[in-house]
Amino acid sequence: GAEGSTLMSYFSKNQIQALKPKITFSTLRDLQCPVLQSNELQGKPEESCSTEELFEWLGAVLNQVSLDNKSSSFLSTYCCPEPNTVVEKAFLCTITGFIIPEKIIQLLDQLCCYFSEPKLAYWLTLTVHGFADSPVSWRESEHGFHKGGENLYNFVIFRNLDYWLQMAVGAHDDCPP
Repeated sequence: GAEGSTLMSYFSKNQIQALKPKITFSTLRDLQCPVLQSNELQGKPEESCSTEELFEWLGAVLNQVSLDNKSSSFLSTYCCPEPNTVVEKAFLCTITGFIIPEKIIQLLDQLCCYFSEPKLAYWLTLTVHGFADSPVSWRESEHGFHKGGENLYNFVIFRNLDYWLQMAVGAHDDCPP
C-alpha cells in the first residue's frame, strides 16, 4: 500500500543499505591453550581440561584478558587451566553482523576442511553470539535481558571430527531443544 511505497522511497532516498558483515583477523602468539580430549568432557587430572574450563578460557581469550595471573592486574588474575600447552600461533577471526544459519553451516564445513590439510591444530572453535539485547531467543520465548543477555553457542571441533556443542543462555530464557 501507500505506507510501503513511502517507506521504500525514504530508504532509497537516504541510501540506507544492509550492512555487510565486518571481518577482522588477528594472530595470537605464544598462547597458552588447554589440553583437550574429545572423549573426556569432564577432563582428567594431569591429562585434559573439562568443557567448563575450556568455555571460561575461551571467554578470556575472546575478550583479550591476560592469562598470566599477575597479582598487579586490576582486571583479572585468571590463568589458563591445567594441563595446558603453549601454541606458537593461534588465529582469531571475528565476523560481526547479521549472519543467517546457512552461512554458519558453511563456515563449519570450511573449518572442518582445515583438518584435511597437514596442519598442526588438534581442535578449533566456532562461537556464535546473539546480540545481548536481541528480542528473540531459542524456542518460543522472548529473550530476557535482565543481567548479561547471554545468548550464544560454541562448537569445539576435533581433528577426528568429533565435536562438542556448548550453549549459554540467560536464567530467564528457554534452553534450546
